[in-house]
Amino acid sequence: MDAAVDAVTSQFELNEDQRAIQQMAEAFAADRVAPNALDWDRNKHFPADVIRETGPLGLGGIYVSDDVGGSALGRLDAVLIFEALSRADPAFSSFISIHNMVASMIDRFGSDEQRQHFLPKLTSMEWLASYCLTEPGSGSDAAALKTRAVKSGGDYVLNGVKQFISGAGDSDLYIVMARTGADGPKGISTFVVPKDAPGLSFGANEHKMGWHMQSTRQVVLEDCKVPAQNLLSDEG
Repeated sequence: MDAAVDAVTSQFELNEDQRAIQQMAEAFAADRVAPNALDWDRNKHFPADVIRETGPLGLGGIYVSDDVGGSALGRLDAVLIFEALSRADPAFSSFISIHNMVASMIDRFGSDEQRQHFLPKLTSMEWLASYCLTEPGSGSDAAALKTRAVKSGGDYVLNGVKQFISGAGDSDLYIVMARTGADGPKGISTFVVPKDAPGLSFGANEHKMGWHMQSTRQVVLEDCKVPAQNLLSDEG
């Protein structure tokens, strides 16, 4: 019986590398996040400078391939990092997780040219990234989104509004889901939209109960032009 218990318990023990990752994240959270969390929330301050400090620690591309500067870690490693950061400030941890979601999508679905162009600056945290799926009329029913992208010469022109976007107005890069085809999930494509794209603007910061460190705004696309090479993978 004891041997069986030991065998099960060993499956949930962290190895040496995982403990080191956890301790690194805990130390950063205790030193750079926790002492400032209350002021950030009170002043509705987005601490881009401190977020960028996580880049040299490997937190800008936790599960991104190492050929573009990623750490190539697993999901359990990421959980240990996000858990440690959350103890200091859940909003800070959440933004790091969103940034990593964007970086992971580009790493997984992007062309080699896209990966080499975008990911070194994302994994280093030189560029911060936001994920734009939710809309005023579609949240959990993501397949109902209305934002549309139409091919026009060498560009796509995007029109629509994204709602409750974390980091909107502060991030440098936006992953935007837009409809290029028929209704339903198969008509949706994904675009990498830089902050300086013509036709891109942002709404007012939302009024929230807490979570004030992290900006939350609409992302507004009005005839927003994006180069065709910023389409991630294929249409649909």
